Formats: sequence, structure tokens, C-alpha cells
Amino acid sequence: MGSSDFTDKLVAGILANDTTALGKAITLVESTKHEHQKIAAQIIEACLIQKTDTIRIGITGVPGVGKSTFIENFGKMLTSLGKKVAVLTIDPTSSLSKGSILGDKTRMQELVKDPNAFIRPSPAGDSLGGVAKKTRESIVILEAAGYNVIIVETVGVGQSETAVSNMVDFFLLLKLAGAGDELQGIKRGIMEMADAVAINKADGENMKQVKLAESELKRALHLFPAKENGWATEVTSCSALKNIGLDTIWSIIQKFVNKTKASGHFAASRKQQNKSWLIQHIDHHLKTDFYQNPKIKPLLIEIEEKVINGHLSPFKAAEELLEIYRNG
Repeated sequence: MGSSDFTDKLVAGILANDTTALGKAITLVESTKHEHQKIAAQIIEACLIQKTDTIRIGITGVPGVGKSTFIENFGKMLTSLGKKVAVLTIDPTSSLSKGSILGDKTRMQELVKDPNAFIRPSPAGDSLGGVAKKTRESIVILEAAGYNVIIVETVGVGQSETAVSNMVDFFLLLKLAGAGDELQGIKRGIMEMADAVAINKADGENMKQVKLAESELKRALHLFPAKENGWATEVTSCSALKNIGLDTIWSIIQKFVNKTKASGHFAASRKQQNKSWLIQHIDHHLKTDFYQNPKIKPLLIEIEEKVINGHLSPFKAAEELLEIYRNG
């Protein structure tokens, strides 16, 4: 079978929501092999022309906040409402083995069995703050396959949120009551990006602290500048474990979508995301092209050694390498 026939068959499988075809396509998209990238580009082009009506939701929060339980039960609630839900979980990656620390789909065992859900874990690798490089492409493929709610979960280490906010429509921050912002690793910038803040584990003896945290957050958010789209960040609480408050969060998301679609901000944001995608691709390809350059590769170790030993400044070394690259 030729590569064109293979691509056509894969695209047909995606449009028919064949999960095997979906898995293969996302694997090709994540591959760094040149021949795989060429096929992936053709698949993305074919998927982009499909007109879809979807909502992309980014979910973040530090490890221990209960993201997996939340996504699993929130996803199950959405599929019970007739939605098709795809979850892209960005697992932490070991810097030594480069393997995904949390493994596979073991964190959402119930949702993975749901015929109207698709879960794809991706090791974060060395990409910005733990967002897999190919998450955008995976979103496009999943939307073409008919998934109308796409959830992107971040590692929650406080660095990946800007990258995620550039690829989703709605950004949800999960927090815990009784833990200071610094302890949680959540910075003010992330709070400003959030479209809703939900205090999780709101059940039992924890309720008093939850209500106090809710009040404090609402007061704090009033001090933040207004968002360009006119949306005021909402604060709520939930218990993912006991399925309390998940419907309220979905109502907030629907209210956000209706308001931003009516004002034109929803479509404008998607256009801005496409621009970010273009810039990201240029950056990625330039970087790859530089490091794979046959003149640069053999010189790099030698120049790195000079920089490490203080025989050459990093600035001078970078200039020398870039000059060779430009002239090459």
C-alpha cells in the first residue's frame, strides 16, 4: 500500500471514529521521524477541513488536587448527557529515562471503558512546562473524529499553563482549601488565566475551610483586571469523588461559551490560537533544522566543552554557531 493510500485509509478511519486509526494517527503526529511527520501533516490537513462544533477545556492544578478523579467523573457526567469526550493527559516525564512517570490510562479506569470517551496519555518530554508538543494536532484529529468536548490536563507544576491557555477555549483551575497559594505552587498569573476556579474535595469536615477559601478567592479575583472577552472568573466548589458540583462547573462552561460566542470572542480566540500554532511550528522546525545541520552537529560538542570550561562565552559561542548555520 502506498503512503497516499495509507493516509486516505487512516483519515477515513478517523472520520468513522475508529479508535485504532485514531491511536495510529496520534502516534504518527507524536513521532519525530521525518517520514512520519510528512504523513501526519497530510492527516492534519484532511482533519482541519472538517467543520466541528467543539469546546476545548484546559484543566490544571498541582499534583494531589484530584485532577484524575475530577476528569474521570466529569467525563462520565458529560457522556451521560450525550457528549463525546476526549482526554489528553500530559504525564510527567522522567528526565533520566524519558519515560512517562504515571504510566498509561490506569488513573481513569472507569472512563476508559466508556464507548463515548477516548483517553490518550502523552509523556510531556522536554516541551514547555509539560505540554506535549503535539497536543494541538491531537485536538484537531479528535475533533474530526466527532469528539465534541476535548479536555487537556496539564502536569500542574505551574509552568505549562500559558501553553495550554493558547490551545483551549476554557481554562479551569482546581484548588484545595487550607493550602496557601505558594504551597500549592499556583502563581497569580495562572489565577488571571483561569476562567473558573473550583475548590475540590468539598465534602465532610472540609466544608468550613472550603467556604472560607471560596470567599477569599472571590475577594482576590475582584482585584484582577477585567478580561478582554468581558468574562469574570467564577469561583465554585466541588467534590469530584462524590460527584458534587460537577454539573455546576458544566453550567459555568456553557455560560462562558454562549457569552463569548455571542460577543465574537470565542471565534477570535480560536483564530489567535491558529496564529500561535503557526509560530510554534516555525520555532520547532527552526530549532530542529539547526541541531540537525551537518555542519553544526559535529561542532556543537566541541563548542559546548569550551563554554563549560570557561574558554568561550555562551554569547560568543552562540554567535559563532549561528553564523556557521546562516552561511551553511
